[in-house]
Amino acid sequence: MARPADPHARAALIAAARAEFVKKGLRGARIEDITAACGLSKGAFYLHAASKEALFGEVVAEFTSAMNLLIERRIQEMERFHAEHGSLEARDVAERSERYELLVRMSTESDLGTLELMWAYRDVVHVLMRGSQGTEFESLMWGMVDREVSRVTQEFQRLQKDCVSRADVPPTVIGSLIVGTYVLLAQQMSQMEQKPDLAAWARSIHRLIREGSLPPKAATAPKKTSPRRPKARAVSRPRSTSRS
Repeated sequence: MARPADPHARAALIAAARAEFVKKGLRGARIEDITAACGLSKGAFYLHAASKEALFGEVVAEFTSAMNLLIERRIQEMERFHAEHGSLEARDVAERSERYELLVRMSTESDLGTLELMWAYRDVVHVLMRGSQGTEFESLMWGMVDREVSRVTQEFQRLQKDCVSRADVPPTVIGSLIVGTYVLLAQQMSQMEQKPDLAAWARSIHRLIREGSLPPKAATAPKKTSPRRPKARAVSRPRSTSRS
């Protein structure tokens, strides 16, 4: 009868494997180094996975499944927003209306969720970008990037149609710019030991995206100012005359 795999040993094995994949890449990592790092025998490895590629594939599947769930949730929330509140209009952007601010808050929360997931799997993203050459995973990350660029492009095409995003920039350029920013941030995360303020990152990214993509008139809309008070008229004083 086969010995059941210890779930605690499995978690330690996966953590050791992820660290080894980051250091040496998927092809360079060795099973004996992975098991030695977590205090298991090489034979124990095969109680949990058929190969190092299979083990990495399981972790990648967790990451891609969570990312796809975030994307699908974001699409549903956008559709629900437009169904309940209607499409944005140019005046919403110019006046920073309640409807516009609601959309900004929704988008910022979605961006934060993406950043949190990228932080949790920053080592996996690093391996997909830099340590999976010559394996079945080498094009997986860029396939995800292409799909996300397509989604963001469609979102900005809708905004351009509603005249609430500048029309002098191709939406594919905007999509590539936004997704490229996240890819670079993911790479930076892989070099960090201390978690950054991801909420501040999300707010900053979204501010740059929204403010940078506003139509020129909306971006330069005059701010509301309080009415100016009329200047007080100077009171003339009678000249003093010298006494004789």
